[in-house]
Parts: sequence; structure tokens; C-alpha cells
Amino acid sequence: MNISIDLTLSPLQDDYEMHVINFIKRLRNSEFTVLENPLSTQIYGDIDKLMPFLTQEIKRSFKEVAISVLQMKIVKTDRSDYEPDF
Repeated sequence: MNISIDLTLSPLQDDYEMHVINFIKRLRNSEFTVLENPLSTQIYGDIDKLMPFLTQEIKRSFKEVAISVLQMKIVKTDRSDYEPDF
């Protein structure tokens, strides 16, 4: 089953930017489709492969900072080819 996940990582510290950049770079270097916009990052793939990968990367990111918030929305379909028609 393919899924789409929208992620927003917010480390709660002054040097947050590099932590966000490192997280996104690790997502980009994965086997999954990754799209970005100014507010969030989307990642697309098979649920059985994507969720273990994300768990590993979220843990890694959380270990790098004292406090961090991660917002995640999951859609049960691959929306990577979505284009608005309006």
C-alpha cells in the first residue's frame, strides 16, 4: 500500500535551521520520492518500507536536539503526482 506523508520538523532551539536541513537531506537521499515546499516536506512510498525508514530518521533527528516537535499527516494513497486543476 502506497502512502503520502506530510512532515514539518520544528526543533525548539536557536540553531534549528541546520537540524531541519540535515533531516531533509537524509530524506532526499532515501529511495523514496520527496517533494518540498516552504512549509513542509512530503515523502511518498510503500508503507512497509517508508514507516521503518521514517522511524529511524525521526529518532536520529530527535537525538540531535533537546526538544523537537514533528507534525505528520498520512494519506492512504500516493499523491506525488498531484497537480491542481483550478
